[in-house]
Amino acid sequence: QVQLVESGGGLVQAGGSLRLSCAASGRTFSSYVGWFRQAPGKEREFVASIAWTDGATYYVPSVEGRFTISRDGTENTVYLQMNRLRPEDTAVYYCATGPYPRHQSSYAHWGQGTQVTVSS
Repeated sequence: QVQLVESGGGLVQAGGSLRLSCAASGRTFSSYVGWFRQAPGKEREFVASIAWTDGATYYVPSVEGRFTISRDGTENTVYLQMNRLRPEDTAVYYCATGPYPRHQSSYAHWGQGTQVTVSS
């Protein structure tokens, strides 16, 4: 079974940048690796995902052009580079791996989450 560990969260001012990392151990990722986020009082939502084999990427419209998801096969790690952060990006960010690019209900393996806080 794959274990996922996120890192890289923190506190940043609006307009700043953070890079999140998701490292897999035990086994490699499934077909897709996704980043999801949950803000206080809101449901968890899809942010971005990447196909582990060919690198195809998918984004929610609100982050397109600001966030970039990438993978490193040698390190078994997926990254989420977040630029031009906004206060509404504040959330706990989770990485997960599963068979489809966007449907979080299909993702069986999840990390513990990392907090991202964007101050105005």
